Amino acid sequence: MLITLLLQAQTGEGLTSLLFPVLIAVVVYFFMIRPQQRRSSEAKKFRESLTKGAAVVTIGGLHGKVLEVHEESVIIEVDKGVRLKFDRTAIAREVAPKNAPAAPATPAASDNA
Repeated sequence: MLITLLLQAQTGEGLTSLLFPVLIAVVVYFFMIRPQQRRSSEAKKFRESLTKGAAVVTIGGLHGKVLEVHEESVIIEVDKGVRLKFDRTAIAREVAPKNAPAAPATPAASDNA
């Protein structure tokens, strides 16, 4: 297969047949692989920066408050007196506390008419 493509490239028509797979590889890299690497890096930084008192959600959807942070695990209080130990990789995201002020709503463009 490679030899056939190289022989076609010497004749002049192979350049377009080689250009298409290269173009597809570039598109796949920039639209699929690179964004996934960025999300993975951001998630790793978030898990490393977990602090005591943060309100978090686990991958399984369990909401709780971080009580202790260890090297590879965290202890989360999910209810009064109920403490669970999770691996750091099981923490999906941080949520705003319930008593935090809500963001002000912006007026819609149709209200000005």
